[in-house]
Amino acid sequence: MPAIIWAVHDGKIGMANQTLGLAEAIAPALQATVVEKSLVLRAPWRWLPPHAWLTPLAALDPRGDRLAPPWPDMLISCGRLVAAPARAAKRTSGGRIFWIQVQDPGFASREADLIVMPRHDGDGGDNAFVTLGAVHRVTPTRLADGARRFGPSLAHLKRPLIAVLLGGDNRVYRLTAARLSVLTDQLAALATQGYGLAITTSRRSGPGVATQLRRALPEAFVWSGGGDNPYFGLLALADAIVVTADSVNMVSEAATTGKPVYVVELDGASAKFARFHAAMREANATHPFTGTIERWSYAPLDDTARAAAEAVRRFKARPPV
Repeated sequence: MPAIIWAVHDGKIGMANQTLGLAEAIAPALQATVVEKSLVLRAPWRWLPPHAWLTPLAALDPRGDRLAPPWPDMLISCGRLVAAPARAAKRTSGGRIFWIQVQDPGFASREADLIVMPRHDGDGGDNAFVTLGAVHRVTPTRLADGARRFGPSLAHLKRPLIAVLLGGDNRVYRLTAARLSVLTDQLAALATQGYGLAITTSRRSGPGVATQLRRALPEAFVWSGGGDNPYFGLLALADAIVVTADSVNMVSEAATTGKPVYVVELDGASAKFARFHAAMREANATHPFTGTIERWSYAPLDDTARAAAEAVRRFKARPPV
């Protein structure tokens, strides 16, 4: 029978992309089928630290997916809250499940068969594989498909084309009105220099941001939801990429293209984000965005493929259960 891989996440798009991206990269080598599991956690478990959950599988709300037999051959989870039910599934399966945890959950780390963790989270133990950025779903096939699908929609824009990936507020950063105003002026200046602009906002960007950008940048393509997401198309068709500092995922995904990636600083910071951005600059994958566009070269990030190869190696080398 073909192998089964569960990609388990908490419904957040960033977590889903990491588990699915790694699962999809592993699947061909194992001739495996990927099954997505989106969990909904109920009270009181979602308010408690995961290490205190006595019955983690009971924390799963019926509105989400279940973790129940028949068990998969491999389970990939991402984030602290999902780690507890993932560990419980491995234990309940009698150890049959090969458990991969993306991001160190801070507990039960030794029970995971493999932890895939970015360098800014630490070095990990013997069961850790350290990446520079986040694992994700960006692949050459998806980029080619995005270019084909959205090429006609972006054909009217001037070249060189700048893709702008706009995030927003999270636990660390704030996209303030002042910061957005400065960024908008910088993009307007690029437009007057002959650059085309293709901008995508996110749910974190806040209400009214897309409207403000369309008003200030009338010739730009601005996507703010609705219809097909042009994200892969923007990555594929852009000559350079400008991305806000709040998203490790978006910066990592942009850097898989090998194109110049400029990071827009936002208000706020943390030690982990500072380490990540410093590592990306050291790898010459990103430069701070100051309003000007230059060209440079670097080795495109291949963290997802490398992590997948390590996962396959360890899976095939594990002793029989």
